[in-house]
Amino acid sequence: MPAPLPQSTLSDDLIKELSAFACTLADAAAKVTLGYFKSPIGIDDKDDGDGFDPVTKADRGAEEVIRALIEEHYPDHGIFGEEFGIKEASSPFEWVLDPVDGTRAFISGLPTWGTLIALRYNGEPVIGVIDQPYIRERYLGWPGGATLNGEPIRTRPCDTLEHATISTTDPDLFTANERPAFDTLLAKSRLVRYGLDCYAYAIVAAGHMDLVVESGLKPYDMMALIPVIRGAGGAATNWEGDAPGDCGRLLAVGDPTLLETALDILKE
Repeated sequence: MPAPLPQSTLSDDLIKELSAFACTLADAAAKVTLGYFKSPIGIDDKDDGDGFDPVTKADRGAEEVIRALIEEHYPDHGIFGEEFGIKEASSPFEWVLDPVDGTRAFISGLPTWGTLIALRYNGEPVIGVIDQPYIRERYLGWPGGATLNGEPIRTRPCDTLEHATISTTDPDLFTANERPAFDTLLAKSRLVRYGLDCYAYAIVAAGHMDLVVESGLKPYDMMALIPVIRGAGGAATNWEGDAPGDCGRLLAVGDPTLLETALDILKE
């Protein structure tokens, strides 16, 4: 069975305060990203090899405004952002930021990208925001709850892979050793959707899909997703069934009873 997940020791009032601030950060980021989305924009490639890892002024500008607000309101908090790295701090709080998750979708005019904002407390993600400002959907998760635009959301029942709709961003991103496990999940599931980036996790939390599996993720790709999935009633672990940590392999299910079946396949 999966290992028990650590519980937050933060007060309800502090959770509310920090959740509201996370939404303030998302508002600030949206003013930047929406100014560039579906508009001509310069694209840089961060990949030093043969791949393509795009970054734009939207990515950098959004992270800059988020970091400035954190520095202003919580100067003792740590920050870990995709574009500008780590700000060390003595505080047990650390904000983990991906200003535009799904930059490939962003530069292609597809509204499946999102701004990811997470707050870790002693290393555990306790608050997460998945914000898609173009279609005006904001998913917020915290210990014990999740909302879409302020309204509670729940995952849907689905206790067998045969009835499950599953997703991954791109199956070609799995390594040669990982791909057979995904192919088995695919063969046993009812339907698969690709290319959704962070939006796939939001859709699972809202009760429209059932499972997302990925590998090769960085902390800023995944930390915000975990509180949203868990808060909506789902489960999120690494491929061994433990807390995801920074390992890069993430499994998210809407119905926790589906977790063990999926893990058995991923562990093979």
